[in-house]
Amino acid sequence: MVGPVKDPVQDPVQGSVRDSVRDQEIGVEQEHLDRVYRRLEEKIHEAEFLMNDAAQRGQVGTPGALAERDAQVFRAGIHLNRLNNEFEDFLFGRIDLLLGKDGKKGPDGAYTAVEPADGAVRDDQTADIAETLHIGRIGVLDSEYAPLVIDWRAPAAAPFYRSTPVDPGRVVRRRVIRSKGRRVLGVEDDLMRPQLKAFLDGAELPVIGDGALMAALGQARGHTMRDIVASIQAEQDLVIRAPAGSVTYVEGGPGTGKTAVALHRAAYLLYQDRRRYAGGILIVSPTPLLVAYTEGVLPSLGEEGQVAIRAIGSLVDGVTATLYDTPATARAKGSSRMLKVLRKAARGALERGDAPARLRVVAFGRRLELEAAELDRVRQSALSGTAPVNLLRPRARKLLLDALWEQSGGGSRHTDPELAAELRSSFDEDVTGEDSFIAFLDAWWPELTPVGVLTAMSDERRLGRWARRILNPGEIRRVARSLRRDGRSVHDIALLDELEAILGVPARPRRRRDLDPLDQLTGLDELMPVREESQRERAERLAQERTEYAHVIVDEAQDVTPMQWRMIGRRGRHATWTVVGDPAQSSWSDVDEAAEARDEALGSRPRRRFQLTVNYRNPSEIAELAARVLALAMPGAASPRAVRSTGVRPRFTGLGDTTLAETVRAEAARLLGQVDGTVGVVVAMNRREEAARWVAGLGDRVVALGSLEAKGLEYDATVVVSPAEIADESPAGLRVLYVALTRATQQLTIVSGERDDPDADGVPDLLRD
Repeated sequence: MVGPVKDPVQDPVQGSVRDSVRDQEIGVEQEHLDRVYRRLEEKIHEAEFLMNDAAQRGQVGTPGALAERDAQVFRAGIHLNRLNNEFEDFLFGRIDLLLGKDGKKGPDGAYTAVEPADGAVRDDQTADIAETLHIGRIGVLDSEYAPLVIDWRAPAAAPFYRSTPVDPGRVVRRRVIRSKGRRVLGVEDDLMRPQLKAFLDGAELPVIGDGALMAALGQARGHTMRDIVASIQAEQDLVIRAPAGSVTYVEGGPGTGKTAVALHRAAYLLYQDRRRYAGGILIVSPTPLLVAYTEGVLPSLGEEGQVAIRAIGSLVDGVTATLYDTPATARAKGSSRMLKVLRKAARGALERGDAPARLRVVAFGRRLELEAAELDRVRQSALSGTAPVNLLRPRARKLLLDALWEQSGGGSRHTDPELAAELRSSFDEDVTGEDSFIAFLDAWWPELTPVGVLTAMSDERRLGRWARRILNPGEIRRVARSLRRDGRSVHDIALLDELEAILGVPARPRRRRDLDPLDQLTGLDELMPVREESQRERAERLAQERTEYAHVIVDEAQDVTPMQWRMIGRRGRHATWTVVGDPAQSSWSDVDEAAEARDEALGSRPRRRFQLTVNYRNPSEIAELAARVLALAMPGAASPRAVRSTGVRPRFTGLGDTTLAETVRAEAARLLGQVDGTVGVVVAMNRREEAARWVAGLGDRVVALGSLEAKGLEYDATVVVSPAEIADESPAGLRVLYVALTRATQQLTIVSGERDDPDADGVPDLLRD
């Protein structure tokens, strides 16, 4: 249950937006962050003083003074380097705790009690916050040794990751703080005890984001709402704490919190068994928008390269997809049939029009030649091997030398095996040392790249030869044309990854990392041969070097194509898995083909299934409308149970005397006046750029996006434009429309287009009872 912008805090029962509370809480965290940075600057000045003091000690000249100077410079340099490297995006979390059972403090100044003291929660379900801890990249103490920031790896920070509503311990509120440099951008709260009314410094504890919804539900009058909150907490907690020794399937409809559960599961697994998951956790999200939000929810997980959060269009390093294919092109590229096409293309790409058709060398005083027919035979023989194409080059080289050796007649010159072997070795050395042979081999069997093969596939005639009887002529034409565009589509990334496996990558020498200027200080050469990496630098380096992970989490798994499953599967050959999705929201047309590819990627690991059943995003008025489309898309499928009602029914409007652009802009502007949060305008994929122009100038609270981009996101209000266009854009269009209708937390407007056939009330044909 996530969205790209979730700063505005909503009271879901009253439907009001409390921007002043949000701004006030951002101000509270900004004040604390400013205090932390002042303290960090003091510590940096202390480290610089120690460096200068150590330099003066060297003037004494005795061996003891020199050794003491070197050691002090070393320690001060390490400390200064660490402080400077961790200065950015320093603070990311906070926990507000009840009074603990004992008053013992740990070395970081925080109380060590795990469970609350008897009487910490009063009989009337009220309590006071006894301790607040901020979590950051390194620990910081104030001048009186009280904790300003707790190091995320310290025992005192463990409740930030391990606490759940079913087992909260002392935690009442967990807050994620989003910052950039020295500026706090936003906060997002989770309530571990939503039924509790907590007070901080005499005032009721404010709650921002989804936590506000849980607080409102938990504190609503009557037992029904509280029972619902308990059921939400229980079913999600079961997933978060499920054993990781297999594949964990999590299914649930819109608004059931699937993504939030997956993220908290990543935190739980990592901090329950840090050694086991030191191999890394990969979280795969469907869109860059969702990745941006995901990184804000659990920012600390990226430390030391332990967790990589990637959009499915960014799984191949160095390439980021920015385009979307048409549904027909996407179906061809995503199908497992493309595997056969790519294998043929990888071998066919060697046969270029400018490739040499004759090999000439001089050996034993005579000229040897291999003509086109013989070269073709050698190539086909080399390609019969099972190694990746680029790794078959040594085999091709040897077969060329064999053919030249046979033509030279060298094998009949000696009957003695040792002399014959020596002559053959001399022959090979002479031939391979010739510039003409080296130049021929480079041109005849070049090192292929995935991008180069895709470029070759953009030639419709060549692709037609490779894809004959695999793709139909229309698919061949669409795929070739799409590959001629500037930029890559989301579906191209899986093709590039597959080609990398088919082609193979020859080993490259590793680069030595740059030295730190501190290394040049006299006396430090042996103490500090290379500078200490910052945690962020280590994370980036490990992310580049890592190709497999210990645990893989796939979000919105119902949209993953067969080729994308192959790409993800290569990163989790020995991993445990969490697979999160909802079949009713699938945008992939052939679910059986995708299921087969998914099962191949997951292997023979046992499966464990969980179902989330409570929708706490959409009010019942919106959920009921969406259920009508679900009944058409997947007859017999059950919708998740909506737990709240706002009394505001979806609004329907037609074009009347205005254009579609004017109507959509007017509705977006109207909703901006109704809610102080975000407004999403969802259109068919081919209208994305057009829709962006419709809402231009309305401000950054309005977002125009295509139907496939809306997956996993939420907005305070949503305008869904022309349901018929969205439903007709692909075989899975009804399921995509179901997704579009379930993005709003407060208000929903449906704008009918020319193809919607609205009735007198403006209700389009697809949405009538």
